[in-house]
Amino acid sequence: MMIKRRRELEIMAEAAAINREALEAVEAAIAPGVTTAELNTIAEDAIVSRGGRPANKGYRGFPTTLCTSVNEVVVHGMPSNRPLVEGDIVSVDIGTFYRGYAADMAGTYPVGTISPEASRLLRTTERALYTGIGAALVGNRLGDVSAAIQVEVEAAGFWVVREFVGHGIGRDYHETPELPNFGRVGTGPRLRPGLVLAIEPMVTERPTSVQVLEDNWTAPTVDGSLAAHFEHTVAITEEGPWVLTGREAPRPIARGGGAHGA
Repeated sequence: MMIKRRRELEIMAEAAAINREALEAVEAAIAPGVTTAELNTIAEDAIVSRGGRPANKGYRGFPTTLCTSVNEVVVHGMPSNRPLVEGDIVSVDIGTFYRGYAADMAGTYPVGTISPEASRLLRTTERALYTGIGAALVGNRLGDVSAAIQVEVEAAGFWVVREFVGHGIGRDYHETPELPNFGRVGTGPRLRPGLVLAIEPMVTERPTSVQVLEDNWTAPTVDGSLAAHFEHTVAITEEGPWVLTGREAPRPIARGGGAHGA
């Protein structure tokens, strides 16, 4: 596991602030008739104007700043000129590099008025994210985070995607360890101060599997089930989880002690 020192976490918090502000600009523009290509332009302009660099664009050949995954697409949907329509849901995954460090974040948003079940799917997936974050404590194990997410999702009658997982993040966009959204309590490596995780539950309406289309990126459910995706970049600290991409002002990391000390 790649452990960060306090000064590295502070830079990552700056990258995360840029990333969050760009996603907020996208969120404000989501409406029927808007295209995901237009959302992509908004995101890229917001990142670049703040001194950042889009992390998705060019990553393993991915062509755009945003992943925009509509309805049954779980992840890695590509922005296009297809207008969003009333009742759609759109998952937006955005990443930013700043001063050599990355931040990663995602949210799923309603387009106009959506069905009650789609709304419940979004609420459950976001709640599962924060349940997982609550388990991201020094001394816990990676499997504790995974299990917390799975229990929250399945208690609501939804399904955790198995094909894609969360990950470590730092100087590289994707670092070890991988973080499944399903697992068993008490398993996996212990969480240490200075570890940064991209915690990202991906949830579908019902048990299903995910396929990857011929573009080698777009990943819809095989049966058309709706999918939701929420993500934060989270640092493990002695004080508790530090949600670097959270809307609240970043809180300071305690000086001294542990691998994240100055």
